Amino acid sequence: MKLDQKKLQKYAQINRDFEDQYINIHPIQRGGVLTPEAQKVLLSFGDGYSMCDFCFEGRVDRVQKPPVREFLTDLAAFVDMDEVRVTPGSRTAMFITLKSMTKPGDTIVLDSLAHYSTYVAAEAAELKIKEVPHQGYPEFVLDLEEYRTKIKEVKKESGKNPALLVLTHVDYNYGNVNDLLKVGNIAEEFEIPYVVNGAYSVGIMPVSGKQIKADFVMASGHKSMAASGPIGVLATREKWVETVFKRSEVQGDWSGRKFGSKEFLFLGCSPCHGAPLATLMASFPSVVERVEHWEEEVKKARYFVEELEKIEGIKALGKQPKNHTLIQFESDGFHQIAQQYKQKGYFLYNELKKRGIVGLHIGMTKHFKINVFGLTWDQVKYVATAFQEIAKEHKLKVRGN
Repeated sequence: MKLDQKKLQKYAQINRDFEDQYINIHPIQRGGVLTPEAQKVLLSFGDGYSMCDFCFEGRVDRVQKPPVREFLTDLAAFVDMDEVRVTPGSRTAMFITLKSMTKPGDTIVLDSLAHYSTYVAAEAAELKIKEVPHQGYPEFVLDLEEYRTKIKEVKKESGKNPALLVLTHVDYNYGNVNDLLKVGNIAEEFEIPYVVNGAYSVGIMPVSGKQIKADFVMASGHKSMAASGPIGVLATREKWVETVFKRSEVQGDWSGRKFGSKEFLFLGCSPCHGAPLATLMASFPSVVERVEHWEEEVKKARYFVEELEKIEGIKALGKQPKNHTLIQFESDGFHQIAQQYKQKGYFLYNELKKRGIVGLHIGMTKHFKINVFGLTWDQVKYVATAFQEIAKEHKLKVRGN
């Protein structure tokens, strides 16, 4: 079938309506905003396989020019683990871990606020799951001692311990920060390998894998490490290297071909050979530095919650006071106003965009998520004031005004 070149031009002309003058508060984009250094390398490493100009061993993790091998050593030190690989995302890192550390039919224990991709990874690895429940509205807090209860349930039902304990450091709905060491101690007590999903934490706040007694730590470059996507990080301890990074043993029955240097669960090399890995590397110095200022980011989040909760009908969900910059709000007031508009779901989005603010999901008025990570104090105050102005213009009460 011959395609019409004129019709195809729409693909060549795509653009993003997020100009420099807009403040982006998108809940999953703040930690992935590229640094100036990453923006620069994006052009030179935009071509496919551009990391592979000087690849002599068929493994991107062994490339020395640019210094990928050295970078991965530094990255392992940053998360305080022994060995690191890059993957097409933290979800792939999760799947590789689950697949390599279990057998079909095994049970894993995971938190009930885990990202959907953790459930799907478990399904793909043919595993059973046992959930640690949360306490429900409005804080949705996990009782981490319940890991102990669930371990005993699995032991009673199957005659053996769960294959893995999985905990999400910061959940993607409410931004609740979990005590990683508490579950690390439980994992150590029962001698069960411990998996931490740090997609919303590694790269924006301090995380030390060994201090929390983790066996595996997942991270996301495009969510939290100022990299273009897709790219994730899988970090592990020395004792699991041969298991999770196991090399291919297949051999062609006719050709005799073998691929012994390839780590087979990564399908050889993860497809991060150009811009994703280059931007992850270029942003790394800034990422290492910015986690030292996490307390200041938390102060901004708490200020923002305080200001928005002055608006009639707005309440921050999740554990309070906030310990993370990802925030979900319940907003009956804005939701009621939106019902008066023909395009109900566009009400709040359009009101914010008029004020130079983007990133709110279209259609979200009753509940919406915001991330203020990396915004300046002036920007945080401006966004908070914008919400208050919208409220006052539509006859919602604002405390103190």
